[in-house]
Parts: sequence; C-alpha cells; structure tokens
Amino acid sequence: MNKKAVIDVVYLLLIAMSAGAVLVLGVFVAAVVFHSEFYLTLPILSRYEEGKIMGEIFRRFSYWAYFMTVVIAVYEVSRYKVMQIDKIAILSALGSMGTLLLFSAVYTPKILEYQARGEEAIDASFEALHKASEIDFKILLVMLLILFTRRAYLMVVKK
Repeated sequence: MNKKAVIDVVYLLLIAMSAGAVLVLGVFVAAVVFHSEFYLTLPILSRYEEGKIMGEIFRRFSYWAYFMTVVIAVYEVSRYKVMQIDKIAILSALGSMGTLLLFSAVYTPKILEYQARGEEAIDASFEALHKASEIDFKILLVMLLILFTRRAYLMVVKK
C-alpha cells in the first residue's frame, strides 16, 4: 500500500472514530449518566451532579475535537491542492470543523462556567445554552457522516 493510500485510510478511520464518539457520547453515555437513578439502587446523584460528570466527559472530548479540526483542515487543504475535492466535501469539512470548534471552544467552556458557579446558576439561559449544544452535537454527527461518505466516494472515483 502506498503512502497516499495509508493516509487516506487513516483519515477515514479518524472521521469514523469521531462520528462514533459523537454517537456514543450523545446516545449512550448521556442517556446513562442523566438517568443514573435507573442503574443505582438509590438515587444518589442530582441532575446537577450528573451534569458535572457529563461536563467533564465533554471537556475531555474537546481535546479530540481540537485534534480532529486540525486533521480535517490539513487533509482537506492537501486534497484541494491536488484538486481532489468538491463542493460537498468542502462544505461537510467546513461544517464538521465549525461544529467541532463551536462545541469544544464555546459550548463546553460556557457550560462548565455555569457549573462552576453552582447549582443556583442553572437557569433558563443555561437550559437554552444546553439545548443549543445538543443541536450542535447532532449537526456535528451529520456533518461527519457526510464528510466520511463523500471522502470515501472521492477516494474510489478519483484515484
């Protein structure tokens, strides 16, 4: 396997891993953490405490999000230079990078800031921020899936 093929495969794997992480965090981890009373014998954690656990998980995910933003930018610019890109790939790459950065650089720090102020700081503005972060996360999953599909297609068609 040549160097370009290895880079292409690694890129696709990283995109797939990112989409998988978003899916697992959003569907499985959040569902379990925010419903801990179903899995514990006693309801030990409050919604606020569950949110603090989830906030730490997302803070750690942010490191991956920053890494993937750089990976996507570098790879897609390299593909642009050799004209192996199209509008769908460009838009899905920009959408992926934008939603990754929005989630990791805006939503996660603001949510952690609210949590640091204590439970009494959780109000309607926090709920709106949280809802917006959930929407961003869903859009991120769609963008990553589109990017993965389009990039895989372009790799097959434009060898």
